[in-house]
Amino acid sequence: MIQIEKIFDYAIEHDASDIHFICGNKPMLRIIRDLVEVEKTEELTPDDMNEIYDYLVKGNIDKDNIYQRTKKLDTSLEYGNRRFRVNISSSDDIPIFTLRIIKNELPRFEDLGVPDIVRRMTYQPQGLMLVTGKTNSGKTTTLNALVNEINETQNKKILTLESPVEYKHHSKKSIIVQKEVGIGGDSLCYSDGVKNSLREDCDIIVVGEIRDRETMDAAIETAEAGHLVIGTLHTKSCAETIDRMINFYDIADQPTVKYLIASLLKLVISQRLLKGTDGKLVLVPEVMVVDNIVAGLIRKEKLSVSEIEDAIQSNLEKGSIGLINSIAELFVDEKITLEQAKAQIEEKNIETLNRTIMQLRIKKNKS
Repeated sequence: MIQIEKIFDYAIEHDASDIHFICGNKPMLRIIRDLVEVEKTEELTPDDMNEIYDYLVKGNIDKDNIYQRTKKLDTSLEYGNRRFRVNISSSDDIPIFTLRIIKNELPRFEDLGVPDIVRRMTYQPQGLMLVTGKTNSGKTTTLNALVNEINETQNKKILTLESPVEYKHHSKKSIIVQKEVGIGGDSLCYSDGVKNSLREDCDIIVVGEIRDRETMDAAIETAEAGHLVIGTLHTKSCAETIDRMINFYDIADQPTVKYLIASLLKLVISQRLLKGTDGKLVLVPEVMVVDNIVAGLIRKEKLSVSEIEDAIQSNLEKGSIGLINSIAELFVDEKITLEQAKAQIEEKNIETLNRTIMQLRIKKNKS
């Protein structure tokens, strides 16, 4: 019989970010990017997997129906004073489980390594801000740290749409309403939740994930109506984010959409997490502030990723941060190795990276 709660305790004690239950394997933890077996456990059997399923679903008929119909389920769990984000999927017709452990205390915004321009941009009265990156790049943490920062410093009504709700916020200087998206939740889908926010007298709408055209449409409409919309996308760079947004639409609709994006988009931060030289995770940010030059590139008939990257690099005085600059600075500060730095960029940019490192070292020595 598997002792599920003892595994939870072990994971929390060892500061794991994720727990993996996969049939035929021992329970595994993700600790600072490494997969580590849970000590003194046996390989999981099909009976173990069914026991874990019953523990997580807790007899909820709606959740069970969703899993039986779709072979996947996103839900949440409270254990002790911790919350877990739970994903259930299937392999060989046996359920498998990935649990993300949500920390009780959000890190302070200034401790995350997120550039201050991102915080300052939340004072915009309307528009669209995006936090992007691949899976496990810290998007949710950054998003919630932003919400907490706004909550502590601004007098706003903030509506968050999440699947599932991870961090529980409590109203401080702002009012916060958190809604869970999905069947059995507070809103059936993201697009419905964003559209309804227009009737809820909100100042800021936080969209946990923009994953389709309907949600993108709703986000644009809401920003156009005079609200600040903060959302996330699964993209690996600022330039790729623009490309993804445009490609949600048919070719015939893209010229109009490009005009709207160029007018409404204020900032994109694309982030990565690397294991630093001290063994802790370090944030690698790329920031694109949308000024007239970037807006002009977005409106062009043919979008050029390389032109947008060049524009970011040449717009540093307005708060933009190029990926190469970000990586070079982390290396010069001895937070990552040269091998890690080079692995984050294409071969053609290695020379630019080396040149940037030299310039930063000269600047550092002068100061």
